[in-house]
Parts: sequence; C-alpha cells; structure tokens
Amino acid sequence: MPRAPHFGPELFKFLRQLDHNNNRDWFTANKDRFHQDVRDPLLQFIADFKPKLAKISTHLVADPHPTRGSMFRIHRDTRFSNDNRPYKTWVAAQFRHEAGKDAHAPGFYLHISPKEVFAGVGIWHPDGPTLNKIRDAIAENGAEWKRSINGKGFRSTFELQGDALKRAPKGFDPEHPLIEDIKRKDFIGVADLSTADLVRADFLDQYTKTVRNGTPFMKFLTKAVGVPW
Repeated sequence: MPRAPHFGPELFKFLRQLDHNNNRDWFTANKDRFHQDVRDPLLQFIADFKPKLAKISTHLVADPHPTRGSMFRIHRDTRFSNDNRPYKTWVAAQFRHEAGKDAHAPGFYLHISPKEVFAGVGIWHPDGPTLNKIRDAIAENGAEWKRSINGKGFRSTFELQGDALKRAPKGFDPEHPLIEDIKRKDFIGVADLSTADLVRADFLDQYTKTVRNGTPFMKFLTKAVGVPW
C-alpha cells in the first residue's frame, strides 16, 4: 500500500490565513485546524524520521513531544521585539545534538512556510567559546575543512549561508587562506526544497537523503566543538 504524504496543502492554507489573522482570537478559534493540519503532521514526520536519523548519527535527537521536543513553538517571543504579533507564520523542527540545549546547537533543521521550504545543517549563532573552537579548527585543519564543504554530496546539495564579520576576528591572521570562512559567525548549509516536495509521499526519504549529504560538514563541526558524532 502506498505511503500517504505527511503534509498536505491544508498546512500552507492555515499558515497563509494565520499571516492575515495573526491574533489570539483567530488562532483560538482555529486551534483544532492547527493541530490537525500543522502540528500533528509535523510531529508524525519527526517520529518517522527518528529511526532514519539514528542510522546517520546516534547523537542527534528526533523528539516528537509536542511542547519540549524537536518542533519549534508556534508562539513568538515578543518580549524584546517591536513586532507584537503573537504567532510565527512558519513551522520548523530541529534535530539537535544530544549535548545541545537550544537552537544554537549543531544539528539538522527543517523549515516550512508557504513561501519557502528548506533543509539546514550545522550551527546557527554559536556562542563565543563554541565559535572560537570552530574558527580554530578551520585555521588549524584547513584541508579537513575544505574536504567537508567541497565533497560532491555537500557541494551539490547545500549552500553555506549566515552572518560573517567584515574583518578578521581577533587572534587570526587576516592573510590566512581560509579567512573568509574563519570570519563566519554562522556555520550552516542550506538546501532549498519546495512546497511541492513537501506534500509528496516520499518527502521523508528526500529529506533524509538531503541531510545525509551534510554528514562530512557535521562531522567537522562536532569534532571541532568536542562532541561525538
């Protein structure tokens, strides 16, 4: 029997409508739709990805718990923002390293919105000590770093993205041949997918293959920060 898709067009319909009705009254009135069309399909995807993830790394976590697992909360943190809209208009999951406690830990990522769907690998906004470990690893093991990002699987799948310094960070040679990578503040690879991909029955396999192509990059990062792959 063919496998049913995890996600349907109803997910995108809900998120588009939420974008135009981003208030608590509307969300409360449509909470059952959120559970049925958005939250529960993503939680099922996370649960089904778990055994596939274990074959890639036993140290990355896929947790389908609805409030403290791999899925990001739909509620926005408005405490330090001028934007007081209470809800995100996208949903996402992060399969972070067991040693990490937040979104800044190394891991795999899935982002879903009506405008874009993409997979991510790496570390976004690492703290200062972690950032320096990665920079040191690049400076000292340049050949290994280049192999991790220039291999056919990674290069054909991912694009390195994220913020970077304009000048060489303190303590690093501005003339180092890899200084542009050392100046990075994020170490993330992004692979564009599509809304059409998401609603296919084989999306779980497609996502698994995509993030698996990030394995050399992830191995470099986890080794650099001192956690097992």
